[in-house]
Amino acid sequence: MSETEDNLLRPLHQFHQRSQELVELARAGDWATLEQRLAEREAGLPILGDNQFLIDVAKAGRADELREGIAKIQALNDRIAELDKEITRRAREDETARRLMTVPGIGPITATALTALAPPPGTFAKGRDFAAWIGLTPRQHSTGGKQKLGAISKMGERTLRRLLIIGSSAVVLQASRRGAARGSWLEQMLARKPRMLVTVALANKTARIVWAVLTKHEDYRAPVAVAA
Repeated sequence: MSETEDNLLRPLHQFHQRSQELVELARAGDWATLEQRLAEREAGLPILGDNQFLIDVAKAGRADELREGIAKIQALNDRIAELDKEITRRAREDETARRLMTVPGIGPITATALTALAPPPGTFAKGRDFAAWIGLTPRQHSTGGKQKLGAISKMGERTLRRLLIIGSSAVVLQASRRGAARGSWLEQMLARKPRMLVTVALANKTARIVWAVLTKHEDYRAPVAVAA
């Protein structure tokens, strides 16, 4: 088999490999990597339905191999769907996880991870301390006697930090495409800051909201935006 022929079905093999990895990550409870790999896998999906790709495969006489690969992927997709339903079911049955899912950017995976990995909210005096424990508080340094904020410390609970950043990234992306609520904090931030910085700032803000939700035992209620 030539290298060209081998490369032809590479997208199929990569998609299959990613699907298999998702099942293993779910079994291992590696929620942060699972969330990231889901997005990466979906990014590779369109090519499998591309007409030119299908024509090239047929011309190369590898249609049977393609059908076999797609069947394997479908079996893995079914398993992933089962695991996703199980995670969602567990999150909905847990009162704390249900509350956490009222916060924008927090879905069943992140809510489940927070209930499993976060210490009792009383461990922290305020939301900023909880955000610092996760590793989402900017480092401070002095310049000319003035305190300045730098990049986030990246110390603390890595899994939760990654999950909150992934969730915040999705919220920021949607706001960038469709527009944030008029007069909202997010709209103001996107108007004057780079998107990546806004994502991290939103993750920090989300961590503080999570602490408040856990402390007060109440659902999250979004503040009413005031238009300028």
